[in-house]
Amino acid sequence: MNSGRGYKKNRGFTMIELLVVLVILGLLAGLVGPQFFGKVDSSKVRTAETQIKMLKMALQTYRLDVGSYPNELSHLQSPPGGNAQFWDGPYLDEDLPLDPWNNPYQYRRDSKAPQGFYLYSMGADGTSGGDELNADVGYVPQQGS
Repeated sequence: MNSGRGYKKNRGFTMIELLVVLVILGLLAGLVGPQFFGKVDSSKVRTAETQIKMLKMALQTYRLDVGSYPNELSHLQSPPGGNAQFWDGPYLDEDLPLDPWNNPYQYRRDSKAPQGFYLYSMGADGTSGGDELNADVGYVPQQGS
């Protein structure tokens, strides 16, 4: 017979214990989450900077072969009209990338530019100008250019 001694009743967690654990997890997520997502945004800026450097090298190689910078970035992958005899591309191994915010890079040939062209991303907001994460990244024309 079972007299009740030595008999251990199996119990689960109480509702209060579960709520305490959920509150603690929520607080941790609230503290760590914003810092983590802040790093994601800053890494997109670094990715844009790296892609712009890669595109700049392709543009410079194109210029060495053809004698001038292309009118469009698409000429890095397929020959333009006129100067096609000197074109020795494609100058990019893969398709022309979009910036980390899924917008096309802005490119404009300009002899007044320090590099001979402007090449930039318009940042997270996708519009010209801006501060911090919304700032333009790359070889950006000065206001009024």
